[in-house]
Amino acid sequence: MTSELLAISHFLETGGPALAAIAVLSVLTLAIILWKIWRLVLSGAWSARPAELIVETGKTDASAHRNIRARFVAGAIEARALPELLAREEVMRLAARELAALRSGLRPLELIVTIAPLIGLLGTVLGMIEAFQALETSGGQADPAVLAGGIWEALLTTAAGMAVAIPAAVALSWFEGITERVQTDMEDMATRLFTQAVPPQLRAA
Repeated sequence: MTSELLAISHFLETGGPALAAIAVLSVLTLAIILWKIWRLVLSGAWSARPAELIVETGKTDASAHRNIRARFVAGAIEARALPELLAREEVMRLAARELAALRSGLRPLELIVTIAPLIGLLGTVLGMIEAFQALETSGGQADPAVLAGGIWEALLTTAAGMAVAIPAAVALSWFEGITERVQTDMEDMATRLFTQAVPPQLRAA
């Protein structure tokens, strides 16, 4: 265990402050992804059946409040008692609130996707500057192996930045896809609810 910690410490020292910052971002990325998955599971983001049952039967129970779609549909059913214009405004408000909660945590992931490669590139640029300064100081007589080692260390931060940004981008795209699916389902269910609320003679017209 001690040898592993020493290896990690040496690795971070090799990359300098930029690599340390990227390491922090990697831990933060993993924490956000796990937290987001946990929140999606709790909200029932993958289950539309409870909401479909409410749309079909018009009946709700206590369990409906644990599912994001069912909670929205239950609120939409209550909103139908309002005048049409106010009802639609209330449904839009409910949908916006639920979708905002579903999107929580995505902004930090977006930021990580953007800044992780930039921090890695900054570390590379700084490392290359140091390598060429060493070459200048030696009067062009620097050992090629030493120079190559300096360049390798500089490029390490770029690779680390991309290694963090790529999984973060994949997770971000996945979470956004889930949010869009929930939004589409909400729009469909709200339309069906308000269609059901229209008197039969108007539907025929």
